[in-house]
Amino acid sequence: MSLHNLDMLLVMDITLLGTGCPICDTRRFGPANLVRASGGAFLVDCGSGVTQRLIGAGSRGADLDAVLLTHLHSDHIVDLYQLVVSSWHQGRPKPQRVFGPPGTKRFVEGTMELWRPELELRIAHERRPSTEALKVDVTEIGPGEVLRHGDLVVTAVAVDHQPVTTAYGFVFDAGGRRIAISGDTRPCPALIEAAKGADVLVHEVMIHREMIVKPGQRSTETIDRVASYHTLSDQVGKIAAQAGARILTLTHFVPVRFDQAALLAEVRRDYGGPIVIGEDLMRIDAATGAVTIGEAVIGLT
Repeated sequence: MSLHNLDMLLVMDITLLGTGCPICDTRRFGPANLVRASGGAFLVDCGSGVTQRLIGAGSRGADLDAVLLTHLHSDHIVDLYQLVVSSWHQGRPKPQRVFGPPGTKRFVEGTMELWRPELELRIAHERRPSTEALKVDVTEIGPGEVLRHGDLVVTAVAVDHQPVTTAYGFVFDAGGRRIAISGDTRPCPALIEAAKGADVLVHEVMIHREMIVKPGQRSTETIDRVASYHTLSDQVGKIAAQAGARILTLTHFVPVRFDQAALLAEVRRDYGGPIVIGEDLMRIDAATGAVTIGEAVIGLT
C-alpha cells in the first residue's frame, strides 16, 4: 500500500458544511457535516446550500459513500434533491445511499416523484451516459449500528427532539478515534453515554438570551417552544464535560448571529477542554486536534 493510501485510511475528520438553522443567513448555511474516515466520505444532513459547501470543502456529492439524516425537519433535508441531481451532473456512476429514520423512504420517493417530469426532460435532452446517480437507495434505521466501511463503524443514537417522533445523533468510530454528532436534541443521557471519550463532540446550541420577540415573526411562546427541543448555551458545556469529550465543537446556532465571546465564556464555566465555535467550512481533525479554516490551521491539542 502506498503512503498516500495509508494516510487516507488513517484520516478521520469532520468539516462543518453548514452551521446555521432555518433563519436564512449568507454566512451560515443549513445544517450539514462531512465526515471523512477509512478512505470514505459521509454526509450528515442536507441543509440548504450543501452541494455548494461540499465543493468548497474540496469534495463532491458524486464521491459520497453514504448520506445520513438525523431527522426529517426541513432544514436538515431540504437540499437532498439538489444533491442527487448535482451528483448526476458530476458523473456519479451509482445510486446515492441514504440512511435515515422511519419516514425517509416516503420522503425520498415523494421528492423524486414530484420532480419526475423535470428529470425525464433532462434525461431525454442531456443524453448523459448513465442515470444510475438518479436512483436513491434508502435504508430506514433504528438505534444501533448503521453501517461499516473498512474499519469505520457508524452508530445511530436516539436523541430527544420531541415532538419529532424519531431523531438521531451519529457516532463515528475508526482507528481508535471517535466523532460524535448530536443532531437536534435537548440534553439527552443516551447521547452523553454514546459520546463518552469522543475526540470531537459536535453539538447543536441555542443561545436563548439572544432570541428576541419580534411582533409578527416570533412571540415569547414561539421562542420558548423552540428552546424546549434544543440544547441551550448554559447546558452544552455540562454535556461535553459529562461525556469527557476531548474537543467540543458548537454548531447549528439559533440564532445565527450572536455574541461569540459571551457564548465562549458561558460554555467555559462548565467545560475545561478546547471549545470551537463552528464556522462553515471549518475542518477538525480527530487525531491531531488541528482546526483548519481557510488558510489558517490551529492546533488545539
